[in-house]
Amino acid sequence: MEDSRLRRSVLLDFYGELLTEKQRECYDLHYNEDLSLSEIAEQSGISRQGVWDNIRRADAALEELEEKTGLVARVTALERELADLREQLERLRSAEGAGGSANGI
Repeated sequence: MEDSRLRRSVLLDFYGELLTEKQRECYDLHYNEDLSLSEIAEQSGISRQGVWDNIRRADAALEELEEKTGLVARVTALERELADLREQLERLRSAEGAGGSANGI
């Protein structure tokens, strides 16, 4: 997964419930809603430093969870395999249709 924002969003989707409510809120607002630290601080009633600390802790926790479980990596690999299987199925269907066979898959 190349894009770091996309990676962070996926990690939050998979493991977000394991963060504290404040970490999850700050992380989501910063990376998914694209709010600045100042905007999040004002909305949450904490300092900019407090927002930054929550985001850094959340980022570290999410990365550690993925490192330990590998869940996102496994799901991503399975999605790639499924896409490959779908392509193979479509090729088989196309070849079968071109050959004039009456048997369906």
